[in-house]
Formats: sequence, C-alpha cells, structure tokens
Amino acid sequence: MGQGSENGSSLPSFRTSLLRERVLGEVHARPFRPLTCPRTVLHYAFLTNAEEAARDHDWLSEFCMSRGVPGPASGNRHHTLTFGGGTLSWEQHAEFTTYTWDGSARPDQLFGQLAATHPFGAAFRAPGDLLVAVRLELREPVENEDWRSQFDESSLTVSNLEDGAATVVTDFRQDGDGLTRMLLFNRSLSGVQCGAVVQRLLEVETYRTLAMLGLFEATGLQPEIRRFEIELAEMTGQMKDAAALGTNQELLDKLSALAAALEAGATASAFRFGASRAYAEIVKARLETLREEAAPGDLSLASFLARRLAPAMRTCQAIEDRQAMLSRKLARATTLLRTRVDVELEQQNRSLLQSMNRRARLQLRLQQTVEGLSVAAVSYYVVGLISYLAKAAKDAGLPVPSANITTGLAVPLVVLLIWWVVRRIRKHHGEH
Repeated sequence: MGQGSENGSSLPSFRTSLLRERVLGEVHARPFRPLTCPRTVLHYAFLTNAEEAARDHDWLSEFCMSRGVPGPASGNRHHTLTFGGGTLSWEQHAEFTTYTWDGSARPDQLFGQLAATHPFGAAFRAPGDLLVAVRLELREPVENEDWRSQFDESSLTVSNLEDGAATVVTDFRQDGDGLTRMLLFNRSLSGVQCGAVVQRLLEVETYRTLAMLGLFEATGLQPEIRRFEIELAEMTGQMKDAAALGTNQELLDKLSALAAALEAGATASAFRFGASRAYAEIVKARLETLREEAAPGDLSLASFLARRLAPAMRTCQAIEDRQAMLSRKLARATTLLRTRVDVELEQQNRSLLQSMNRRARLQLRLQQTVEGLSVAAVSYYVVGLISYLAKAAKDAGLPVPSANITTGLAVPLVVLLIWWVVRRIRKHHGEH
C-alpha cells in the first residue's frame, strides 16, 4: 500500500496504466457544443490515408499558429478553435477526416449566399478527396411551408425528432455548391440538445455515405466472381474426363491459381465490406437515438435510408457469401484433384517398385551364377598352386605321392573350402 496524497486522503496510490488518460479522455473527446438559432453549419469529410492524415495534422498546426492559437497536440485526433465568428472542429478517423464549422446566420434566409467568414475558402487545404459535404441550417420554426420549394419533392424527408422537439428536412441531394442541404427547425431543444441533434444528423449523412462505398466494391467484384464461377464449373467438368497424370496436374495448377486470385480479391474487399457494415450500424444507432418519426404525409429519414442503404448492405453480404462459397468449392475441388494425383503417383510408384523388385531378383540370380563361377575359378587357381607345390616337393626328394595324385586329391577339398568361404562372406554381408 502506498502513502496517502498531500490533501490527507487515505486512499493508496497505484501504478497507472499508460492508456488510462487516453481512455478517460476519449469519453470527453467530442462534446456536444451548444448551438442557438439561427446557425449555419458546414461539414466536410475527406478520405485520407495515413500519410495524408499526417500532412493534414501538420497543416492544421501551422494554421492554428498563424492565428495565434494552439494547435492539436501530437497524437491528438480532434481539435476545436474559434474561427470567423464561429467554431471550427477537426476530427481524424480511421479512413477519413472531417472539418465542421458553425457560424451565425440571417434568420430570414435559408439557403442563400454563405457568409465570407467560413474557413473553406482559397486558403483552406483539403487533406484528401472530398466524400461528404453538408450544409445544415438551424432555424426557429415557421408557420408556412415555403421551405419546401428549396428541396426535391421526389426524395424529400421530413422527420420530427426528440418526440417532436425539432423537425429536420432534407432531400439528400446536392445543391449548386455540391452540398447536401439539411434544414433543422428547433422548437424546444436546449442549446446542448440542439448541438447533439446537429452532430448526429451530420454523422448520419457521413456514415451513410461511407457505408455506400461497399456497394461499389461489391459491384466491381461481381464480374470477376462470375468469371471464377464459370471457370470452376469448366474445370470440374474436365476433372471427370481427365485420366492422364499430366492433365490432372495441369488442372491442379489452374485451380491453385484460381484460388489464389479469389483469395486476393476477398482479402482486398474484406476491409471495405466490414467497414460498410460498421458504418451502417452507426447510422442505425444514430437514427434510433434521434427518436425520429415521419411528419404526416412525408417520409422519415429511417424509411428513406432503409430503402437504399439496406439493399446495398445486402448486396455486400451476398458478394461476401459468394466469395466464401466459391472458396469452399475451390478447396473441395483442389482436395479432390490432389487426391487423384496422389493416387496416380502412388500407382506409378508401385509399378516402379515392382519393376525394381524384378530387376533385383534378376540381379540376385545373376549374382548366384557369378558366385558359382567364381568358386570354380578360385578353386582352379588354388589347385594349380597346389600342383606346383607337389611338383616342387617331388623334385626336392620329399616323400610325397606323384604331383597328379596330389592335385586330384586336393580338388574336392579346395572346392568345398572355397564354397564354404564364399558362403560365409555372403552371409556376413547379408546380416548387415
């Protein structure tokens, strides 16, 4: 147990995790800023990779220094500063970066000329490719519905939020500036509640756009997957007729190449499909949090997005399922063909072993024949030596029979001796 703190606390001090401050700070990283009417909110989201995100962090730091305010600390992924009579917020995410600015607006003007005080002018440097651009106007409720002329009736959605405390209007279409227009009428929301609703609406538009990226990935993969399916069907048909080992090995090489190409495509698209599912879930969660209901006679945000986002997600899931099923089929076909090739190789090996056995038996017979001849040949030379010894002994006057008798008597003994020695040698080698 450690010592208490200087203020007299009796609680012990513990070793703190390096992630504790980051985890606790993340909860308060993106607080809802209070917003009051009238207000104009501009929101941009740019696709950025790691290199572009690092450059953007450096640029924002320099931008803040030029205005005499501190920039984001190293490693920070969010920052807020005052700009042009409003607030500029910067956030970095896994694959995109957002800039959001809110400033005062004229109460009698919905989507007129933007004030020149916004930061997205010539001095602004986009960190990557633009994906999301939103203009949200926050206003007090009005009696008439002249605002309908600002939207496309064919895709207009009007939803009451927070149990009727606010109403949001949008058609999800771009205006002349490339901005998706949203109009939010605040009836009884507090400043903090209004800021929370605005942030969630911006997140709905951002994440539903990001979720749709998976649809185009799936659409681009469809022709390739169809080609794989056709090639696999053709190869499995050839497998029924292929009998030669060379043909089966060629088919096996083609199947392996097809499987590698399929896995490469599946691996490349796995991130996009997974991210699209996650973004779609975020959109669903944000809509549930807004507690929206369609205004009488109009579509709600959820119903409009469900008709377009849900089919896109089902398409992504269908492509993933086809990839997985095709991968399993390829694996089964490859295993079947590899088994056939292995069986054919075993048959060839068995035939080769049988041929080697026949050759070994022939060699054994030849060896036995040669051994018989070698016994005769060695015996002949040994008997010859004995004959020379007998003649020499006779000439020397030793009491030995004649050389011919001695040689004749030595023949059977020498043959038996040589045969016995050769047999011992062969038996000795056989044991080892």
